[in-house]
Amino acid sequence: MVSALFHSPLEASLPLPRAGEGRGEGKPRAEAASHPTPLPRREKEQKPRTPLDLRAFWMRVLPPLAGFGLLLLIWEVVAMKSTTGFPTPAATWQQAVTVFSDPFYSKGPNDQGVGWNVLSSLQRVALGFGLAALVGIPAGFAIGRFEFLSRMFNPLISLLRPVSPLAWLPIGLLVFKGANPAAIWTIFICSIWPMVINTAVGVQRVPSDYMNVAKVLNLSEWKILTKILFPAVLPYMLTGVRLAVGTAWLVIVAAEMLTGGVGIGFWVWDEWNNLNVANIIIAIFVIGIVGLVLEFALIKLATAFTFEEVKS
Repeated sequence: MVSALFHSPLEASLPLPRAGEGRGEGKPRAEAASHPTPLPRREKEQKPRTPLDLRAFWMRVLPPLAGFGLLLLIWEVVAMKSTTGFPTPAATWQQAVTVFSDPFYSKGPNDQGVGWNVLSSLQRVALGFGLAALVGIPAGFAIGRFEFLSRMFNPLISLLRPVSPLAWLPIGLLVFKGANPAAIWTIFICSIWPMVINTAVGVQRVPSDYMNVAKVLNLSEWKILTKILFPAVLPYMLTGVRLAVGTAWLVIVAAEMLTGGVGIGFWVWDEWNNLNVANIIIAIFVIGIVGLVLEFALIKLATAFTFEEVKS
């Protein structure tokens, strides 16, 4: 009985046999643990490819191509019927290759490449437009925010806004005694109205609940401007900026024709004096492409700062 209860220390130190070892089952299990059974590979699910909508593709491509083709056809017919040497599309293309082979040449103040003329016009537009933005946007906020200022300036804006921008050019020549400042002044006066009007309308359309909350919280005028008015008015303000830039680019060409100097408008007038119609047509396309790029850039800028899609 005693031998049944007490075991040798050597026997206690030995590991106990696992269940099934005596019957030869331990070794296969060890091998199974060291070499697990590979799981069956799942075939990769391929997403169905979206079929190409050829009809939508051609509807996006064909109408613009048809429009340009119609323009070239009319142009070719007019050139064939003309007796004054109106250039054909092929002749204008060859002249454009010559013009753009060296767009930044300079042979004096009145003989420079088309690249320098475009940059000079853009510089005048940037200066006039920048000054108009510095004045027009704060003025629009003030006119929209305060009823007294709105009643004070609305008649003046309604009176001066319909005036042709070129009518302001003689005033600029008289006051500033120079062609370049007069052109910048013309850009300024034609760019300021869209920004003033659109900004003021945006301020007036801010929901009254926002302003009531500002009164309850006793916010300062600066807090109201920066936290409430500016985010709400930003889409309207950017629309005014788009309209102002487009108007400025239109006006600078006509202003430079009258004032002279270096600029795309002066280049058009100078080529007319030389009876170089091909260069005039090239300048028309250059003016259109630059205006299109400005419009596209401002649409992208406006889209980035508004929740609604900005449409042209």
